Amino acid sequence: MAEPVRLVFLGGLGEIGRNCMVIEHGRGDDRELVMIDCGLMFPDADMHGIDLVLPDFTYLRQNANRIRALVVTHGHEDHVGGIQFLLRDEHGIGDVRDRPLPVYGAKLSLGLARNRIDEAGLGHRIEMIAVDDGEVVDIGPFGVEFIAVTHSVPHAHAIAVHTDQGVILHSGDYKLDLTPVDGRRTDLARIGQLAADQGIRVLLADSTNAEEHGHAPSESSVGGVLRSLFAEQQGRRIITASFASHLHRIQQIADAAVATGRKIATLGLSMRKNVRLGRDLGVLSIPESALIDVEDLDQYEPGEVCVISTGSQGEPMSALALLARGENKFVKLREHDTVILSSHAIPGNESNVNRVMDGLLRAGAQVVHSGIADVHATGHAQADEIKTYLSIVGPEWYVPVHGEYRHLMANARLGELMGVEHSKVIVCEDGDVLELSDDGLEAVERVPAGYLYVDGIVGDVGQGVLRDRRVLAEEGVVVVVVTVDVQSGKVITGPEIITRGWVYAPEAEDLLDEACDTVAEAVERALAEGVRDVEALERDVRRAAGKFVNERTRRRPMIVPVVMET
Repeated sequence: MAEPVRLVFLGGLGEIGRNCMVIEHGRGDDRELVMIDCGLMFPDADMHGIDLVLPDFTYLRQNANRIRALVVTHGHEDHVGGIQFLLRDEHGIGDVRDRPLPVYGAKLSLGLARNRIDEAGLGHRIEMIAVDDGEVVDIGPFGVEFIAVTHSVPHAHAIAVHTDQGVILHSGDYKLDLTPVDGRRTDLARIGQLAADQGIRVLLADSTNAEEHGHAPSESSVGGVLRSLFAEQQGRRIITASFASHLHRIQQIADAAVATGRKIATLGLSMRKNVRLGRDLGVLSIPESALIDVEDLDQYEPGEVCVISTGSQGEPMSALALLARGENKFVKLREHDTVILSSHAIPGNESNVNRVMDGLLRAGAQVVHSGIADVHATGHAQADEIKTYLSIVGPEWYVPVHGEYRHLMANARLGELMGVEHSKVIVCEDGDVLELSDDGLEAVERVPAGYLYVDGIVGDVGQGVLRDRRVLAEEGVVVVVVTVDVQSGKVITGPEIITRGWVYAPEAEDLLDEACDTVAEAVERALAEGVRDVEALERDVRRAAGKFVNERTRRRPMIVPVVMET
């Protein structure tokens, strides 16, 4: 009887981002773990002050020295952006692991991840091992095979994990692009060979676009649109924005620029680094003569230049957002500028993107986006592509991954439509653990898989802090200060009320005076009843102030009582 294999989901099931899972062999102290991806997620609008959201690393920390390696499918931040935080102390595994963590992936994927890791000074805690398409690496008890797939970042992979319980296939992020920019298609032949020869016990498949009918357009189709736009914008300066990791898009922008005789300047640190990396690895082909420094833009006529910028998601401090606010120190918008947003807003980022577009338009620029022209093509398979993939794989068990819950459910329905038995389609959530044995696949337990928030310092923010921030943002704060003599039981000074976000003090003096009187009565009553404990008095202050505020304004600001004793 073969040893069971467990699948542990730590992120990416129920949200876009935080993609992280573990495949585990053995029991007890003999367990051996292989991680697949370690990504981050951008915060929702109600996560006030949060910079990034990570997987909960508790399970990984508990098993730090059993982790044989981390395998990365591709170089997007939602798949590799969390590695630097995983390597840190306290919330990560850095101070409990006794050796560097091997990380396997395409050379480009590792290069994109390394930028952030080196910036954090954690390069010594990691061993990066580059792999080629089709390569099989023995990692502990697993044979890990890297299968080429097409996505919106070059050199993405599906991962076939060969185990005692059969082949577990992780699709990675993929699309079935028949005319990719670099000619590197999803290797359906190898996937079909695996399915025919060994069979696929479990398929874990991307769900992002499962609700979208039809096929995703080819990335090459964007190139034609860009060339047409560049030809139409003669005499105007063109500023484009896309993901810095979308090197295929950058290549097509560069091709359009060179074809119309324009020089190319990069704007934004990550764009500059990734263009250099892409050229060094031979992924990008841009003539040296076509590249100029962004500081030299003014030496050229508007129609002679093209700027490729970061900030397509409207990040507040990105190059494009600074440009829209007139705060970019390298580029100032003018009426002869055309800005092309060659991207689509990630769910949750729509308001930021719209705000940036408004700023660009107010500055006098023309703005072209995916709602006006086909300047973007998704990197994720749509429903018909997922069905094609399922028809080739023919898995015994199907587990949708990577997406919000509605995406997972839509993908599950596609699995059933393509012949996977209803009882063998499992929709999981973060924290679920599945065990694959001779008897099949079943949920066996749950592990910690909450959000780890990054706000300057990793993990210094919890749900309680976020709850307080929501109250402050929505209702404001009322601070009540009163000084008492606990010996005589009398109020010495106050109460004094300081408020922010509840009412504007200069315009509400009568209301604030009435609130002070109400709190004073409550404190005097408590003192008269013999209450001398400061904490008890603060509870009375909070109760009296909260009741008054709610009755008079129907609002619930944060009440902060401060009772000082003499």
